[in-house]
Amino acid sequence: MLKNTYIHIPTIGASTERMIWRSGIKSWDDFLKNHGSIKLPRKKQRLLVSGVEESIEQLKSKNHLFFSHRLLSRHQWRAYNHFKNNTAYVDIETTGLSMQYNSITMIGIFDGKETKTYIKDINLHEAREELEKYQQIVTFNGARFDIPFIEHEFPGFFNHLHIDLMYPLKNIGYSGGLKKIECSLGIRRSEETEGISGFEAVHLWHKYKRGDEEALETLIKYNIEDVENLKKIIDITYQKMMDNEVKQDE
Repeated sequence: MLKNTYIHIPTIGASTERMIWRSGIKSWDDFLKNHGSIKLPRKKQRLLVSGVEESIEQLKSKNHLFFSHRLLSRHQWRAYNHFKNNTAYVDIETTGLSMQYNSITMIGIFDGKETKTYIKDINLHEAREELEKYQQIVTFNGARFDIPFIEHEFPGFFNHLHIDLMYPLKNIGYSGGLKKIECSLGIRRSEETEGISGFEAVHLWHKYKRGDEEALETLIKYNIEDVENLKKIIDITYQKMMDNEVKQDE
C-alpha cells in the first residue's frame, strides 16, 4: 500500500491520489512510467514525479522517519509491510487511566518472535532501550493511551511509525475493545486470562504488591497475549484494510 501512496507528498491531497488510482497505476514505479497519461497541471506533475522519486529512495534506505513525518497518523498503517521486520507490538499495564495520578506497571514488547516484559520496580527502565531498537510500533488505542504514558515515563523516546490498530480496524467494521475484536477474528485467550479486563489487570497488580506472586504471573501472561495478539490481528486484517482503502474510490 505504501508504494501506491501519494498523500505524503507536499500539496498532494486525497483527491489527486484517488485520481492516480483510478487511472490504473498500481505503484510508484508504474507512476514514473505512465504519469503522462494522467490529466494533471504541469506543476503538480513535476511535484509528483520528484516526490515519488524521493519516496523510492527513502524507502530503499529504510528511512522510517521520512514516512512517519510525512504521513498523517491515520495513514501510517500503509507502511506496515515495508517495516514489518523492524516492528514492536506494544501494550502497557498501568495503575489507572490518568498519567497525572497513575503510572505504568508493565510494558510488553513483542518483536514478532519473542516477547519481553518490563515490570515496575524490577526492570521497567530497560524498556526504553528496547523500544528504541525499532522503526515501527503497533498498538491498540495507543495514540490515546499507551504512547502518551510511555512518553511520560521516557520523555523523547517516541521516534517511530505508529499504527494504532483501533482506527483502521474500525474502518473495516471491527469496533469495540481489543478482546471483542479478537473474538470476532477467532482468536482465543488462554484459560488463565480468559475474561480478564484492563480494570481487573489493575487489581492483579495490587494483589501482587500485597505479596501475591501468582497474580504477577497472571498479569504477565495477560500482557503477553495482548502484544502477541496484535500481530495476529494485523496479519489477518491487513489485506482487508488495503482492499477497503482502494474500494472507497470505486
